[in-house]
Amino acid sequence: MQEFTSRHDIPTISYMSTLDHAVKKLESLIAVIFIFVQISSPLPLVSWDSQLISPAKAVLYSPDTKVPRTGELALRKAIPANTNMKAIQNSLEDISYLLRIPQRKPYGTMEGNVKKALKIAMNEKESILASVPTDLKEKGSILYASLIDGKGGLQALLECIKDKDPDKVSVGLASSLDTIAELELVQAPGLSFLLPQQYLTYPRLTGRGIVEFTIEKGDGSTFSPAAGGEPRDLATIQVVLDGYSAPLTTGNFAKLVIDGAYNGTKLNSSEQAILSDNGVDKNGGYSVPLEIMPSGQFEPLYRTKLNVQDGELPVLPMSVYGAVAMAHSDVSEEYSSPYQFFFYLYDKRNAGLGGLSFDEGQFSVIGYTTIGREILPQIKTGDIIRSAKLIEGRDRLVLPNES
Repeated sequence: MQEFTSRHDIPTISYMSTLDHAVKKLESLIAVIFIFVQISSPLPLVSWDSQLISPAKAVLYSPDTKVPRTGELALRKAIPANTNMKAIQNSLEDISYLLRIPQRKPYGTMEGNVKKALKIAMNEKESILASVPTDLKEKGSILYASLIDGKGGLQALLECIKDKDPDKVSVGLASSLDTIAELELVQAPGLSFLLPQQYLTYPRLTGRGIVEFTIEKGDGSTFSPAAGGEPRDLATIQVVLDGYSAPLTTGNFAKLVIDGAYNGTKLNSSEQAILSDNGVDKNGGYSVPLEIMPSGQFEPLYRTKLNVQDGELPVLPMSVYGAVAMAHSDVSEEYSSPYQFFFYLYDKRNAGLGGLSFDEGQFSVIGYTTIGREILPQIKTGDIIRSAKLIEGRDRLVLPNES
């Protein structure tokens, strides 16, 4: 069985002089002290990392590296939408971090964030709606109105903050962010970049898709029941594929699903991942080049890993429990396996100081488990994918003979 990964050690740095060595040790000591203070303090420290250590080291030192920690958040941040909508979204996403502050919550700051978002939404209405395709104008207008004045909109979120109830704020924030994501998806009906000419013969997914897996125990046992339910012979897992960030890799995966290539596939479980069999005697896929979209870029890199130590982070991070990625090709790590994939069982206890997997930026992540995450730890070696179906996104899958 092909190993999906290997543990990467953080490189040792060679220093040019005794003085430089002493300075670096002092910087590291100060960084550790600040980390301790930041963890202990009820309020966050501001911009210490940019003043004391380089951006590359800051990624590894900071325990609050702002990498999405859930599949839903990662998928929301990955939508290539109108810049004004992204400004609104970013303003609200910051409230998620503010809600984590223990003891006294900075409700004044939260209120300021929502008012900023509301101002952008109202002042830039024309620009926001202009980004919506003609055939979706009506839906876009409804979503925009809901964002402003709807039950889960920005005005309602302001009222939640004024009540100073963190639970109400959390629920209202989630609702507003869901509406923002819906509107952004309406604004982004296809790819925002052109694929390299040499890859136009590959299948590609030009947006989002959803794959539903039905998993069966290989030893005849059952999955633990859901709350108040009965033990189950079969369990369901849904994965949202993100073709916006990895169109070739998700396109190949979606085609394999449609072809029935994963039906009956055995799974192999370890502490780090649940890996599918390597596809011997299965319907053949494409040897897709490693495809990773760096954060802040508009198109993916191909056959190139990211250097996290240099501050390079992917739009679709692997450091999320339930992330789904393709294994490396048997031939070269510059290519993904044409068939074999894995569910990543991220555990911050086995990650770097920044909470990043040691393999971050090394694999093509194709999406995230959004339904059935509680099933993943119950999957053992020998369990079987009884069926895999593309239940949403077939209209966004472009096959070579359709190009």
